[in-house]
Order: sequence, then C-alpha cells, then structure tokens
Amino acid sequence: MEPEGLIQLSDMTDSNRSGVTLHRALGRWDLTAIGINQVIGSAIFLMPSVVATQIGNWSPLAFVLAGLASLLVALCFAEVASRFEDTGGPYLYTKAAFGRFIGFEIGWMQWVTRVTSYASVINGIALAVGFYWQEATSGLGRVMVIVSVMVFLAVVNVRGIRQTSWIVNALTFGKLIPLFVFIAVGIFFIDLGSLASLPEVSTTEVSTAALLLMFVFGGYDVIPVPAGEAKEPRTHMPFALVTTILVVTAVMTMGQVVAMSLLPDLANSKTPLADAALVTMGSFGALMIGVGSVISMTGNSAGHVLAGSRMLFALAEKGELPQRFGSIHEKFRTPANAVIITTGVSLMLALSGSFVVLAAASAVARLITYTGVCAATLMLRRTQFTGKVKPAAFVTPFGVTVPVLAILVSVSIVMGASRVQVLGGLAGLAIGGILFWFNNRLNPKVREFDSQDP
Repeated sequence: MEPEGLIQLSDMTDSNRSGVTLHRALGRWDLTAIGINQVIGSAIFLMPSVVATQIGNWSPLAFVLAGLASLLVALCFAEVASRFEDTGGPYLYTKAAFGRFIGFEIGWMQWVTRVTSYASVINGIALAVGFYWQEATSGLGRVMVIVSVMVFLAVVNVRGIRQTSWIVNALTFGKLIPLFVFIAVGIFFIDLGSLASLPEVSTTEVSTAALLLMFVFGGYDVIPVPAGEAKEPRTHMPFALVTTILVVTAVMTMGQVVAMSLLPDLANSKTPLADAALVTMGSFGALMIGVGSVISMTGNSAGHVLAGSRMLFALAEKGELPQRFGSIHEKFRTPANAVIITTGVSLMLALSGSFVVLAAASAVARLITYTGVCAATLMLRRTQFTGKVKPAAFVTPFGVTVPVLAILVSVSIVMGASRVQVLGGLAGLAIGGILFWFNNRLNPKVREFDSQDP
C-alpha cells in the first residue's frame, strides 16, 4: 500500500478534463494574513538603520508617506480585483485590458520575482539559524536547512489550501507578536524631543530612501493571485489589500520611532530592532526579535510558494504554458505540479546562489506589475469593456486621480534602479517573450481564454 501523502502523477490531471477544481477556502482574514506575511519579511528587522542612514529623523514621516503611496497602488489593485474570481491576479487584469502578450509578461515576471525572492529568503533563514547552529551557514548543514524547509512548505501547499492557510496565519501571528511586544514596551521610551531635530537632506538621499521604502512595502500584489481559492474574492480582495497596507504602515512606522528613540546611533546598527529590544528587555528581548526574524522569513517563504505556484498555474490554466503545469491534484484540489516546479526551481537557485543574478529583475518586474495594474484600472472602466468584465464591486474614489497618481508612484520605483537591475529586468522580459513565442509556435491552436469569464 502506498503512503497516503505520496504524490502520484496519476493523481494530477488536467482540471478541464477531470472536472476537478481548486478548493475555495480562503476568507478575508486569510487573504489579509497572506498580504501582511509577504510585506513584513526580513527587511523590517534591518531597514530602520538603513533608512535612518539616508534621511535621519525624517524616516518616520517617510514610512508614513511610503504607506500612503502604497495605498494608492493597492486601491487600484482592489478595484480590478473586485472584477475577477479566477486565479492569476495582475496577469488576469492586464490580459483583459491589454491582451495576451502583456498579460503573460506580467504573469511571467511575477513568477520570476517569487522564485528568486524565495531562494534569497531561504538562504537568509540558513544564515539566521547559523547564529544558533554554526554548521547551517555552509556545506551540508546549509543544504539540510534549505532542503528541509522547502520540502516541508511544498508538502503543506500540495496537501491543501486550508493547511497552507493555517501555516501562513500561524507564521504571520508568530512574526507580529514580537513586533507588537517590542512596540508596546518601547512606546514608553519614546523621546519626541530627540526626534524633533530634522536634518537637511539631499535629493539623492530622499530618492534613495524612497526607493528602499517602496520595496519594503512591496509584496501586497500577491494577495489577489490565489483568488480561485478564495470564498468571495470580489469583496474579500479589496478588504485584504487595504487592511494589509494600513496594518504594515502602522507597524513599520511605530517600529521606526521606537528604534530611533532607543538607539541614538541607529544608523550604525546592523540589527536595529534586536539592539533596541536589548535596551528595554535585555537578552530576552534580543532573542525574541531574533526568533521573530526567523519566523518572519519562514512565513515569507510560505507565501512565495503559495503565490508563485498559483501564478504558474494561472498561466498554464489559460493556455500560456503547457497544460501539465496547470494540473490539479484530484484528492487535495491544489495545483500540485505548479507547487513542485516552483519549489524545484527555487531550490536550484538557492543552492547554486544564482538567484543573486536573477534577483536584479525584481525592480523592473515590480514596476511593470504596478504600472500595468494601475493602467488596467483606468482601461477596464471604459464602456468598451462593459459586459466583457464583471462590474467593479469596489470602486477607487476620486475618479482618475488615484490611478494616475499610482502610475506616477509606480514609475518612480525604478528611478533609482541600477544599470544591472534594468538589464536584469529587460533580460527577464526577453525570456518571457521567447517563451510566449515558442508556446504559440508549438501550440498554434492555443485557446484564447478570456480572463474576464466568471
């Protein structure tokens, strides 16, 4: 008798042939947890000193402004997400508004971002574990940590969306609790007088800080990707998107204020939250933040598997990749093949270290995703799409103002991108274009799925 958990290829059939569909189990708070989990990764534990280095006491205000800028983009995501019910997120929205090729490029770049980010974060976990077990930083020990975490998360994702949601929810709470304790204790040590002195800053310092913060706030774009597994995606997605931005803005801003009050020399701290917690709670506080950072990275990794596999599944489901990539496990009703492929690619990148090169594409990937969705918000409002897409269950206020401002914010993200980042992004787009061309050549009768279908 075969073990129950063993995944057999015969169990994974094309959803269109077998009639097996994804299981709709995610509620609004599950989706919110996915968003918070993706935005609050390892950066919040390190970024306070990096931002303070650039703009000093202006940094709390900068966090607030970055949150507001992110909210502009998130509102656009919320409106277009309220028109769709299928898996795919930004890929579906831009495909409906601008056609297959642009939609594919955005979907492809989102997947590339997920697998490279996953490989990067999983290496960070190995380094963090190395603080307690030195062998985890190199050789066989490093391989054991990386493989064990990735296999565990893959198995959970294959076993069911409900199980995946439980893990994501637990890890999200696990990372928020140390941050809430840090803020709750540190709030009594806030010295507003020390924060009142605002230094002169250059345009370069402001733009560098802005670029850093927009990336710190990135990740909420994955919230609508698993819409095909959400109970009520058209109403729950807008709630999750807006709530995520509000929560992370509050947490990040307060964390920055507390850290600045406790560490006069914050800019020179390599582990700012741990060092600040050491001041108020001693070694227990530093350990709490250290454990919280490991939990945070693990949760972030779980989110990468969830979002990356669903993006790959969506591309295959709509005929843009081989159908085998879009298979649904008959028993568990999850995109098992997409989970395995996404994990396998990330594992190879993580062990080889090549993710460092590919990660350069993330700047352009985020730019085109945000810009594409904001532009799709305006496009899908046009009368020519009436009857072709569902009416928006949530409409962004102030007419065209928010989408236009959001596009400007999105474009500004890449203003400080390096030449390597731009070239990496262009290379990623070129590879995506080649894959799109090959798929059309090998499968000339590829079905023209309409992403707006109910």
